[in-house]
Amino acid sequence: MILILIDPDPKIFEAWKEAFAAHSGVKIVQGYFENLPEFDCMVSAANSFGLMDGGVDLAIIKFFGLDLMERVQERIIREYRGEQPIGTSMIVETLHERHPFIAHTPTMRIPVNIQNTENVYVAMFAMLLAVDQFNKNSPRKINSIACPGLGTATGKVSPRIAAAQMELAYRNFQNPPRLINWPFAITRNNGVINSLV
Repeated sequence: MILILIDPDPKIFEAWKEAFAAHSGVKIVQGYFENLPEFDCMVSAANSFGLMDGGVDLAIIKFFGLDLMERVQERIIREYRGEQPIGTSMIVETLHERHPFIAHTPTMRIPVNIQNTENVYVAMFAMLLAVDQFNKNSPRKINSIACPGLGTATGKVSPRIAAAQMELAYRNFQNPPRLINWPFAITRNNGVINSLV
């Protein structure tokens, strides 16, 4: 599974290059997802209510069509009773031939400042888990994910901290434990806390 980190902001691009330097399976691009020739799944850095009328969500709707937002909201009503929690991600079909899925992944309940929170880490980890579960249970696989800077626009998370939290989530996803105990839990938790500074 290839992760493509893509954002037009040069500061986010540079922060990703530094944070993800050790990860060969990650491609980092400065630009707009609409110009990517190939990706299977676009990450929607969403709010909990599927209101896709600003930022990268608006770009997603302009690219895939307004009916995608309607399908997202139908799923939120059906599966989450109208409010998709931060820390969840759902794979939704786009009906686009070359880019068939989005991962609707709330980083915030409503558009607010999420500085000094672990929301970016939690959202990134949830998205990776959702894609992994989808690939285990679906005959059609997601082989490449396009992901913007999570929490960096409306959320006001700095590029450096967003990159640190995204990288930590990716690293933890790639390295599951063989055993869960308190030392493991504390180490994981301290990693997230340290990514905030």
